[in-house]
Amino acid sequence: MPMSSSQDAENLGVILNVELEVTMRFGQRLMTLREVLELSSGAVIELDRQVDEPVELLLDGKVIALGEAVVIDGNYGFRVTEVPGAILSQPAEMPADSGERSDA
Repeated sequence: MPMSSSQDAENLGVILNVELEVTMRFGQRLMTLREVLELSSGAVIELDRQVDEPVELLLDGKVIALGEAVVIDGNYGFRVTEVPGAILSQPAEMPADSGERSDA
């Protein structure tokens, strides 16, 4: 039975209110187990990114935006400067084990 547009809108409203955790990534670095175990207060770890390079905003480990870290009332914030085109143009993929088709 096909859904009405009001049912579609209601279903979309439910999905759009789902909270998702996003992460800001300034850079990364591979470390040996020895290096991790030797960490102590005051240790400095150099990351793979220059200060003037964009910060990444990630959702589920995937980059969804690039931007700048900002400070808002003493907390970190994120100013979006770019949303990668692949995010905007590619349809969502269904997990392989879901049994559902992504082209439906």
